[in-house]
Parts: sequence; C-alpha cells; structure tokens
Amino acid sequence: MFFDSDLLMSALRALTPILLAALGGAVCERAGVFNVGLEGMMLLGCFTSVATSWFTGSPWLGVLAAALAAAAYSLILAVGAVTLRGDAVVLGIAMNLLAVGLTSFLLRTVFGVQGTFDSPSLAGLPLVGGFTPLAYLSWIAVPVAAVMLSRHVWGLRLRGVGEAPDAAATLGVGPAKYKYAAVLVSGVLCGLAGAQLALGNVTLFTENMTAGRGWIAVVAVMLGRAAPVGVLLAALLFGLAEAAGFRLQGLGLPQQATDAAPYVVTLGALFLSTARRRRTRPSIGVAS
Repeated sequence: MFFDSDLLMSALRALTPILLAALGGAVCERAGVFNVGLEGMMLLGCFTSVATSWFTGSPWLGVLAAALAAAAYSLILAVGAVTLRGDAVVLGIAMNLLAVGLTSFLLRTVFGVQGTFDSPSLAGLPLVGGFTPLAYLSWIAVPVAAVMLSRHVWGLRLRGVGEAPDAAATLGVGPAKYKYAAVLVSGVLCGLAGAQLALGNVTLFTENMTAGRGWIAVVAVMLGRAAPVGVLLAALLFGLAEAAGFRLQGLGLPQQATDAAPYVVTLGALFLSTARRRRTRPSIGVAS
C-alpha cells in the first residue's frame, strides 16, 4: 500500500525544517520584510549545529549555536533592508549564495573534508515517539504564532508596521525596532530548522544540504498568505511530496525524478494559487 502510516511519519519528519523556516518567513512578511534568505540561514544553521555538536558532544548545544548563528547572520538582512533601505530580495539572494560558499569553505577548514562530513561520534537529536523535540516544538509554534500575530498587541503592532509603517510611527510604534525583531525571530527559527535537518532528519553535514528547502519555505509563506495555519498546510503538502518521492524511489523510479517531486508540487501549487487569485480578483469595468 502506497499511502500508509510510514508515509505519514516520513512526511511529518520532512515537514519540520520547512515549517520552522516558513514560520520565520511569515513573521518577516507580517513586518513588511520579504525574506528570501531563509535558505542561507538554514544552511548556516546546519553547519553550525553539526560543528558544535561534534566539538562539544552535545546536540542541544548544537541547536543553541545554530539558532544564535542564524540570528546573527540574519542581521545582514536587517541592517541592509531596514537601516540602509536596500532591496530585501537582492540581499536575501546574496545571503543564500554567501552561505553556500561559506559553509563549503568552513567544511574544508574545520573538518578537512570535501562534500560530506559524517562520523559515528557525531551526536544527533534524541527521538521521542519517532520525532525529535524540535518537531513537537514546530507543531506547538503554529497555534502560538497564530495567537500572537492575531490577538497579542505585539502581533497587531507588527502587522501595522508591515502595512502602514508611517501610520504606526505616528502612534509611537518604532517600525525599525519591530522589523529588526521580526528578522531576528526568522533567523532563530531558520537556525532551528537547520539543526533539525542536520541533527534530526540525518546526522551529518553535506554541502548545500538544504537543497532548496528554504525556497520551498518561501513558497509556503506565499501560499499560506503568511498565516501560521496556512503555512502549516502548505508545508505539509511539500512534506508529503518529499516523502512520496522517497517512496517512489524505493519502488524503482530514478532518483532524479523522485528528487524533483517537491519542486513539481511547488510549481503546481503556485500555478493553482495564482490562477485562483486571478479568478477571484474583481474586474474593473470601463465606463462607456
């Protein structure tokens, strides 16, 4: 049977890093910062978690280091887009490219290997009921984020900063402060996503191991319209696609075809979402 409990468990494991990164992107979107640098922050989190876990023997110190490193890395976007008013998209793409080169360089410098670092001594995250604690944290974060963004004063101010920063400033709300906070939160969540991917889903680091998951998280933010529940549903769709790809690979399909499954689903979801929005958009009549 193709669809069974094992497929669901695999989908939920694949869901976690995408969901954590997408929640970070959603917070940024609410603050009016379009964060496409999720991929780079995730990748840096992957390397930092593995390196710290290797040298300290503690995966939890690896998780903490990944969150702090990705948060520090996100300051590039915060300073560039908020303080210097640069283009957030250009900055995000540059951060993604920099992270690929930086982690590859550090892999050779720190571990003296190329491609992949894998060791039996590398401590991974423990499993509780088949999932890491970070997986449960990601699920809990969805309702918490939904309440915070829709009912808490911080979330309402964040939305005001994103939609009308000048109006928010006249009410005594500092737009820059909230934008910085949103970008830093996204950095922390992306760092946790990277730690989950490198120490939870697997226990190793390989060059460019995020493999587009950060971009899928960006799409999940767009499909979910930056709403935590919508982001969860979009991320679950991609998690199912990734799990189905692995299952098809086990049935004999070429690896190249199965690896493309999540991205085919991404393109299809974007196409359907765009088509639906165009159909629901009110038409503007021309007066005769």
